[in-house]
Amino acid sequence: MNIDIKMICQNAKQSAYKLAGFSTEQKNEMLLVIAKALATHKDEIFAANKVDIQNCKDRDTTFIDRLTLTDSRISTMIEGVEQIISLADPVGEIVENWTVPNGLNLTRVRAPLGVVAIIYEARPNVTVDATALCLKSGNAVVLRGSKDAINSNRALYKVMTNALIEKGFLSDIIGFIDDESRDASKELLQQEKFIDVVIPRGGEGLKHFVLENAKMPVIASAGGNCHIYVEKSADFDMATSIAVNAKISRPSTCNAAEHLLVDSAIASKFLPICLKALREKNVELVGCEKTREICDWVLPATDLDFETEYLAFKMSVKVVDGLQDAIAHINRYSTKHSEAIITRDKDAEKYFTTNVDAAAVYVNASTRFTDGFEFGLGAEMGISTQKLHARGPVALKELTSVKYVVYGNGQIR
Repeated sequence: MNIDIKMICQNAKQSAYKLAGFSTEQKNEMLLVIAKALATHKDEIFAANKVDIQNCKDRDTTFIDRLTLTDSRISTMIEGVEQIISLADPVGEIVENWTVPNGLNLTRVRAPLGVVAIIYEARPNVTVDATALCLKSGNAVVLRGSKDAINSNRALYKVMTNALIEKGFLSDIIGFIDDESRDASKELLQQEKFIDVVIPRGGEGLKHFVLENAKMPVIASAGGNCHIYVEKSADFDMATSIAVNAKISRPSTCNAAEHLLVDSAIASKFLPICLKALREKNVELVGCEKTREICDWVLPATDLDFETEYLAFKMSVKVVDGLQDAIAHINRYSTKHSEAIITRDKDAEKYFTTNVDAAAVYVNASTRFTDGFEFGLGAEMGISTQKLHARGPVALKELTSVKYVVYGNGQIR
């Protein structure tokens, strides 16, 4: 298909300037139009999705599950849009306000990023989620989904834009790259004149592709190689409950725990209890030599195990020599996503939260809470493990920047 990617991005940029001046009521009205259109046009969305599923029939069941749209999942997308409508508008929020000695009054206010490009893999719901988040935060969006979901994404895009056009709203605020080739993604990533930031949503391969080719800033997330550290003062029941939950509640997510670290002072008593509970939940366990001396049925672990994000019913176990050893291990192998300590020692708690380098650090809680909704932020674009601009859940506020508005009464310099 012959499409003009530069023109799509240029049109999105022009629309973004107009959208920046929209009121909260106008943006919410656009989102309500989209939500109603999704409900009205379910049948054509399902029909397009069936074509994608048929084209991918030889893929594994997990992939097909991510790709498949059901009545329940479309309802969830609609609910997601309605939830975003209910959230506070971050644009215009005063972050800081102060007056300098010459009388100038300075205000830092939240402002849209401009145009956000989203490059994503076979999850059609991202087409709607990303659009709703960007519009509410005052940004135009350019969507580039994967070839596996091209028909579903195209149908969702058309439903949303046709509904906006019918109601007299801007349509170019949603751009869609209707080209399945990798060259199209590369060309999109060269449009730094019109795209202000790009967000990859998918696996490590996609993230590295975007980072290597983008000429504009990237908000990227790494995988979740997450740890639970059971410190020597920990309550055994609490630690076991958290370890099991963090591993099994949904092991394919980036906030699931992959590794269990246990203080050597309690290992001989704690490990048989906790590992038995994990084994009863069908978790495959691999461990260090000290772990295997205590529980000889555990399989041997290698260095590769400690750096692996399993995304499955598998977990590594390591006995560590105290708090500093645990932190050193975490900072070596972590992807800076989510890390937890189970402890009753306030000094250990403070030392851990200060010295562990991660977007989310937990004390006596499961890592599975790293999520925009769970944090009370609403929908999110992913979990950023970077340190500039956005870190942790990328929700509405993270899709804004700030600008200074300076009020004077004739001051000159």
